[in-house]
Amino acid sequence: MPHQRFDPLAALRTAGAPEFDVFVHGTVFLDIIFAGMSAPTPGTEVWAEGMASCPGGIANLAVAARRLGLRTSLAAAFSDDDYGDFCWRTLEEQEGIDLGHSRRFPDWHSPVTVSMSYGGDRSMVSHGHDAPIPTDRLIGRPPCARAVFVDPSDVARVSGDGSSWIDLARGDGALCFADVGWDPKQEWSSAVLDQLEHCHAFMPNALEAMAYTGTSSVPDALYRIADRVPLAVVTNGAEGAVGIDGTTGEEANVPALRVEGLDPTGSGDVFAAAMVLGTLSGWALADRMAFASLCSALALQQFGGSLAAPGWGDVVDWWHALLVDRSADSYHRSLRRRYAFLEEIAPHVPVTACRRATATIARRADLPS
Repeated sequence: MPHQRFDPLAALRTAGAPEFDVFVHGTVFLDIIFAGMSAPTPGTEVWAEGMASCPGGIANLAVAARRLGLRTSLAAAFSDDDYGDFCWRTLEEQEGIDLGHSRRFPDWHSPVTVSMSYGGDRSMVSHGHDAPIPTDRLIGRPPCARAVFVDPSDVARVSGDGSSWIDLARGDGALCFADVGWDPKQEWSSAVLDQLEHCHAFMPNALEAMAYTGTSSVPDALYRIADRVPLAVVTNGAEGAVGIDGTTGEEANVPALRVEGLDPTGSGDVFAAAMVLGTLSGWALADRMAFASLCSALALQQFGGSLAAPGWGDVVDWWHALLVDRSADSYHRSLRRRYAFLEEIAPHVPVTACRRATATIARRADLPS
């Protein structure tokens, strides 16, 4: 039975509304992911329990948003090699992501990342070259969207005269969600925070937040970020997440779920996509962060980067299982209270709602069903 798309923003689909909910741009990698393994050492060979091949990089965020029902458009450069064919086909045909602002280029090979998950974390080896054309030229005029994801370095190039793609997106009413990656030089320049002036939200992890703000605690880092953007959220792994929404005056501290993490690849992107959905839906901050933590936890329990991003079917399956399991301990009672907001949503989600995919570049995936 084919999956049905659940539209969590159906009530907002009015005449003149934005065509897309989320617009993202960046580099799409072919991810080759190994998980359930020990750390390799020079001169040795190790075997992994799980393996997946899937579009990665910015595709992790795009897939996560689309599986949660957000109409998503992606701008990226794709090669015309076999890896590029696979990534394009998977994103457009399997995941239903709009690629109208993406382009394919001959004589430019696809970026590739090998991700190895062990010891509760991951290591990555990547190879690639800059896109053949600059970002503004690739995107042109962006599609009208409710939210866009930007890198702070892109925000630094906002001209203010309406000429950059971010100027145009903001002019159409889009909320800018800022996302940063690992600083390979580990300089953690405070100038990154100076580039958040035009952003609605910034959601770094604890290490990034403390490094960029020059603080030694998560709460202090959160307060520094909240001075810069209306919505500040800091994720802290097994410690959960903390957030402040200056537009509503809300503060929240949401614990992480107790799960056995198999592969953290892409889990941060899942958290970010879920936060966008909750923000666009007008949910309370604690509900947004709880939902994002749940989606991230579901992703952690599967191998495969973007393949592990949950759909609404996975979310509702978890909620129904929680209700059936009437464990009386404090932890499960807390979960039922924390996620009670799902009780109003779950009845509207079709039984055949989107769930995780299992296809990879091979005909069959070495993934749990």
